[in-house]
Amino acid sequence: MTCLRLILGDQLNARHSWFRRVDGEVVYVLMEVRSETDYVRHHAQKVLGIFAAMRRFGEALTKAGHRVEYLRIGDERNRHSFADNLPWLIEQFGAARLERMEADEWRVEQAVLQAFDASGLPNAVVSAEHFLLERDEAATRFEKKVPRMEFFYRDLRRRHQILLEPDGEPRGGRWNFDAENREKWPGDPPAPAWPWQKHDLRALWEEIDAAGVQTMGEPSAEAFGWPLSRREAQAWLRDFIAQRLVHFGRFQDAISGQSRTLFHAGLSFALNLKMLHPREVIEAAVEAFERGEADLAATEGFVRQILGWREYVRGIYWARMPGYAELNALNAKRPLPAWYWSADTKMACLRAAVGQSLALGYAHHIQRLMLTGNFALLAGCDPDEVDAWYLGIYVDAFEWVEMPNTRGMSQFADGGIVGSKPYSGSAAYVNRQSDHCKGCHYTHTKRHGERACPFNSLYWHFHARHREQFGRNPRLAMAYRSWERMATDERAATLAQAERYLADVDAL
Repeated sequence: MTCLRLILGDQLNARHSWFRRVDGEVVYVLMEVRSETDYVRHHAQKVLGIFAAMRRFGEALTKAGHRVEYLRIGDERNRHSFADNLPWLIEQFGAARLERMEADEWRVEQAVLQAFDASGLPNAVVSAEHFLLERDEAATRFEKKVPRMEFFYRDLRRRHQILLEPDGEPRGGRWNFDAENREKWPGDPPAPAWPWQKHDLRALWEEIDAAGVQTMGEPSAEAFGWPLSRREAQAWLRDFIAQRLVHFGRFQDAISGQSRTLFHAGLSFALNLKMLHPREVIEAAVEAFERGEADLAATEGFVRQILGWREYVRGIYWARMPGYAELNALNAKRPLPAWYWSADTKMACLRAAVGQSLALGYAHHIQRLMLTGNFALLAGCDPDEVDAWYLGIYVDAFEWVEMPNTRGMSQFADGGIVGSKPYSGSAAYVNRQSDHCKGCHYTHTKRHGERACPFNSLYWHFHARHREQFGRNPRLAMAYRSWERMATDERAATLAQAERYLADVDAL
């Protein structure tokens, strides 16, 4: 009685309980399908990386003795959706039962659920065995009221006994060391290079191209850099712990034209494909702290991103979908500027952030939040377009983690479910955290006039036009007091400058 078990491209968890024993009646099915490449335009490295990692995973299962059916993108049998491939696979193997892991994305969950139900066969769904909070519990906890992230994080720290004293209190007497983790990087200590791989994926890229998949960005197929197996992902983790964790905390919010990667981990691609488990990543950092190789502020800051924020946004996503994808609390309608796809802008910080994203399929969280995200927020860009861009351009982007970060934290389109205020910033913030303002076409100290930095006038224009929504927000009180203290003609000139920029954002 053959059972077909479906493995999705972001379910490459070699430690899943499914694989603990070989069962000749089980066939593992992996599919490269156009329904997954085409729902948004993805970065070439994202498509390449997921397919290459899937192929390696399928090969590893076969070598371990498991039965595997792998459908490649160019296979003539491939009908390019789960629903269309499943019937002939059932017939081919005489399947009497179907099984799958929980999908992480709402769209995929619905597609696979419907395909399984349409088969008429007995079927079952199991945990993906990846997250530290099971999906049902996460969704239930966030269903009626979203807890503050800080308290959610503390609860998981206690539950999993991470960075605690014997009496249950936090190490160092504090739960959060975020205040110590906001330094601008002066160029020293030197930022170590990431352990980029040099995979030759040109043959796979030819298959993808021949299939007609439309992508953006550079494929780098001749020397593909991202890890494609659990072993390679573990090597990336070891390299981060040894080379970058020690300075991760201090400079995690820094932006620099001298280094695209600074002291960041670069583990999100491997984590989100499940080649690494969050618990092992957390434990590696904590063990380094215990050995005296990293201070508490750096270690806690890193743990908070994995144990706190990553689990937190997943809870919001599963509690609030599908309606969350339709929220647009600020009624933002402007199309994204054309330079989001070309990096052809005179703003040095955005030229670097978008250019890096197109080249690597990567930008760190502050570049995403306070550069590309901040501009889209201030300009009033449509959150549907913002979501699609972020979901497509980054190799680590899957909707469960992307959408609450963009539609929620970055764009405030959810009306405050994720954050209590918009993450808006003027050129002063960019200059404080980066070195991009030096030599930029625009002048970061000017609100209006020739070559005034667009972030300045757009910042005040955003707050002025949304005063009814944010005027009484205590976290924005200082900004509105500053606005009121400006002379009337200064406010008028600033708003007029913003209007001119908004009339032709593609030219900025």
